[in-house]
Parts: sequence; structure tokens; C-alpha cells
Amino acid sequence: MVESRKRLAALQSAVIAAFSVAVATPADAQLLGHGLGGPLALPAAQLPDVRGALDHATAPLDPPSLLASRGERLRALVRAHPRDLELGPTGDLIVRGAILAVAPSPDVLARAAEEGFTAQGLPDALDLQIVRVKAPEGMSAAAALARLRKLDPQGAYDFDPIYGPSGLQDVAQDGARTPAAGAQRADVRIGLIDTGADVAHPALARARIDQKGFASSEVVPAAHGTAVASLIVGEDGRFEGVAPGATLMVADVYGRSPTGGSGDLLVRALAWAAARGARVINMSLVGPPNLVLGAAVRAVQARGILIVAPVGNDGPAAPPAYPASYPGVVAVTGVDRRGRVLIEAGHASHLDFAAPGAEVTAASLSGGFATERGTSFAAPVVAARLALAEAKGGRTPAAAIAAVAAASRKGPGYGKGLVTPQVEAARGR
Repeated sequence: MVESRKRLAALQSAVIAAFSVAVATPADAQLLGHGLGGPLALPAAQLPDVRGALDHATAPLDPPSLLASRGERLRALVRAHPRDLELGPTGDLIVRGAILAVAPSPDVLARAAEEGFTAQGLPDALDLQIVRVKAPEGMSAAAALARLRKLDPQGAYDFDPIYGPSGLQDVAQDGARTPAAGAQRADVRIGLIDTGADVAHPALARARIDQKGFASSEVVPAAHGTAVASLIVGEDGRFEGVAPGATLMVADVYGRSPTGGSGDLLVRALAWAAARGARVINMSLVGPPNLVLGAAVRAVQARGILIVAPVGNDGPAAPPAYPASYPGVVAVTGVDRRGRVLIEAGHASHLDFAAPGAEVTAASLSGGFATERGTSFAAPVVAARLALAEAKGGRTPAAAIAAVAAASRKGPGYGKGLVTPQVEAARGR
């Protein structure tokens, strides 16, 4: 037990040290590894062997300690960007003074404008009439939400939360490859809401990738999105994702903005991916429940589109992860090389599948490959398998889920089963 606590302390120190470096620049501030954040583009000397600390712990990590680490990461982000971010009443990270509303009445918006509020409709294709309302200077989001609800008690208003990539990335280069397989299917269309992907990477240079920036007009390639994209459509002769040949629509919702990953950007990205014909959308990110994002998720699902999301990496004591916890979203946890559920894995209100989430080989920004850890890297395996299963014979989303479940390995903590990227499993039934 003493040794386990020492390893836990080493893990926490590693995460907090990486966190401190990550918030040093605006470009990286919103991407903070292990749970809320994602890419840890640090020299190896600055990042202790986190993977080893996790794999060799002799007892489960202390859930309250994982939860405390999560809280410190969020507070550090607010300290780094006090004009852009704040903590909501439940301790979640939100955009300062910003409120999202679904179809607010013009009369209410006019009354709010008289009090200094400003409103802007979100361009979306989901017919939800979502409006982003900004509070007067100096008013907190909590105060703004209370005021709008008082003006319109029957209205649908909520904060604009920040969602972060759900993966801890290791910068150690790995010469090994992880061959996976999926049929070359040009008619398979998969959405990815993440950071930008480096399409110049050898594993992605020949892939069918369509990218759009939402945090800014430009797409900013980052480690997290590059790794996740490679697990879906990567191919360079030695490395292959689950669905090479599929078309991948990448929505960069982070860019270089400190408010990257906000709820309004996720809503716009969902609408774009749906309009571009995605049949499955992978969202390897986590955050709190949100009324407006939930409405967008339901609107996308109503079109017969599957959404896949991870359960996060903040441990079982952390709040349920969203969007994974929304009804109908395919929630995915990660397992290590021995098939054990990751000890840092979070939870959702339900669990659908498990997939490899430790020592996962994926494309890195260096142009090579790196080993990754986190539920972020389990979700795309499931998303790609579902997309292939749905395309086979024109299956419905429910039939695709059933087919992937039938081809998966059963076990405790796996939900409907453990999904692997190998050829035999990828074929389904």
C-alpha cells in the first residue's frame, strides 16, 4: 500500500508538472493532458514514466486524489486565462460570462440587450436556433444565467462549458507499429471532433481527410487529433488504422483559442459533420452535462448518426463524463495490454464498449509514431468499427452496434464487449 501511494504521488507530480508547462502558452492552454486536456508535447526529460507508474501500481489509484488533480488542472487554466475562463458553480470550466440558449424569444433578447447583454446566433444546420448570449462586462456566467432565467423562466439556458480531449499522451517514440485492419471503403464517412490533424504525416498523407477550423478560420494540427485520426484512417505501409480508405471529416474545435473546446463550438462542429454526411462521429473529449449540447446530440441522433465518446481519465470519483453519458451516445472505456480496464478510467451513466487504451501506437507530430494512453484512444477504434459495420449491407445504427458487439470479446467492465482493431474482429458478423 505504501509503494502504491508513492506511485500515485509520482503520477500526480507528473501530471501537475506537465500541466504547468502546458498552460505556459495560449496555444497549448486548453489542451492539458490526462482527462481534461490532451497533447503533452514535452521533452521526455520533463515527463516521468507515467505509463509505468500506472501499469505497476499494486492498488487502485485513490479516487479522491484523482478528483483533486482534476480540480487543480481546472483552477490552473482559470489562473492562466482569467479574462476568458471561469469555474461554474459545480467546479466545471466554463467560458467567462457566456450563456447558450435554445430558441430564445426575440422579446427576451431585446430586454436582455437593454441590460447590456449581447446575442449572436450560431450558424448550424440542426434547426435548433441556438444563440450565444454574452453578459455585460464584469458579470459572471452564474449571475448571467440567473438573470436570463428570471427574464424567461420557461426558456432553455445553460453555461458554455469547456470540453477537453480525454487522453494522456506519452512522447516516447516507438519503432513498433500496431497493424490494424479494415476494408478500403471510400463510401464510409466518419466525423471527428477534436484538434486539427497533421495531414502531412506519412500515415495520413494519403488519407481522405476534410478539415475545418471552428475556434478560428485556420486548422491547427495538434498531437491529440493527429493521433486519433491515425487510429481511424491512418495508413503508411507499416501502420494501418481501423478504416483506411474511409473519408474523415475533422472539426478542429480548439485551434489556438483559450476557449477552444467550448460547447458552442462543439454544437457547430456536430452540425457541420452531420451536413457533410458523417454516419458516425467520434468525440474524444469530456466535460459536464449541458442543456444545449444535449439538444444538439439528440438532433444529430435523430438523423440516424451515431456519436461515440470516451468515459474520461479522471477516475471513478469524477463526475460522469459527457457527451458519453447522453442517452444513445456510445460510451467507451479503455483497457491495458492485459485487458484490464484502465485504473484511471472515468465513468459515464452507461457503458457500451471497451477498446485498447494503453500502449496504443499512433501518429505523432514529429512525423513518427508514439505510444499513447487514455480513453481518447479507445473511442476511435469503436467509432471506426461501427462505421464499417453500418456501411456493410446498409445496416441501421442499432444493427451496427449489435454486429460490433457480436464480434467483441466479453468480460467484466467491457459493456457489450471489448473491441479490438485486428483483422478478425474488424470483419464482424
